[in-house]
Parts: sequence; structure tokens; C-alpha cells
Amino acid sequence: MELSINWLAVVVAIVVGMAIAWIWYSDWGLVGSAWRELTGVTKEDSARAGKAPFAILVVSIVVTALGLAVACSLASDFFGTDSIWSALAVGLAAWLGFSLSTLAQHNGFEQKPVRLTVINGAYQLVLFLGMTAAIGLLE
Repeated sequence: MELSINWLAVVVAIVVGMAIAWIWYSDWGLVGSAWRELTGVTKEDSARAGKAPFAILVVSIVVTALGLAVACSLASDFFGTDSIWSALAVGLAAWLGFSLSTLAQHNGFEQKPVRLTVINGAYQLVLFLGMTAAIGLLE
């Protein structure tokens, strides 16, 4: 079994991931205002936080891109195919098995609104599929 990482695919996946986060959560984005309402995080709170949340986002997107690239490489080698469908299956499995399951646990015990769990879970699904699509297309 050989691990083969396409670094261009990782960089593109990072860019895709950052774009999805921006489109999803920005104040003008798909759910930015609903997210603010459900979390109670105001624009002033975001301004006070400075660049720290953005730095955490960048690091987490980089780690996610690397993890998904490794998983796609392993799946590709195991199944003998490097199709986009294989990459998307990796993204779906990673989202369902790791991301959604832990998000649902935390939000359930923290008694967060179901709507917030749906917003964040859907974001993570789009994020994982978008990033693995980029990886799969460039493998």
C-alpha cells in the first residue's frame, strides 16, 4: 500500500474549504445571521475576538484537507480506483462517522438548538464533500 499525496489537490482543497466557510457563515452568507442568532455571537463579539477564530479556522481547514487527502489516497489504493466517486465516498464517510456524530453528541448534551446542529452539520457535509471533490478531481 502506497500513500500518495497530491499537494496541489491539498492546496485547492484548502481554498475550497475556506470559500465554503466564508459563503456559509459570513454575515451576508447563507446562514450567517441565523448562526449569530442561535449562538448569540454578535458582530461586536467577533470584532473583540480579533483574528484568533480565523487562525483556528485556517489551521483546522489545513488539517482537514491533509486528513482527507490521506484518506482518499488510502481508499484509492485499497479499491484500485482514483475516481471522484471514491473521494466523495471518503468525504461522506468521514462526515458521517466523525464529524456529524461528534457534533450531534456535543450539541445534544450541551442542549444547543437542533437548528444550530443542522446548520453546522450541513456546513460540515458541504465542506467535506467540497474538499474531497477537489482532491478527487486532481488525483
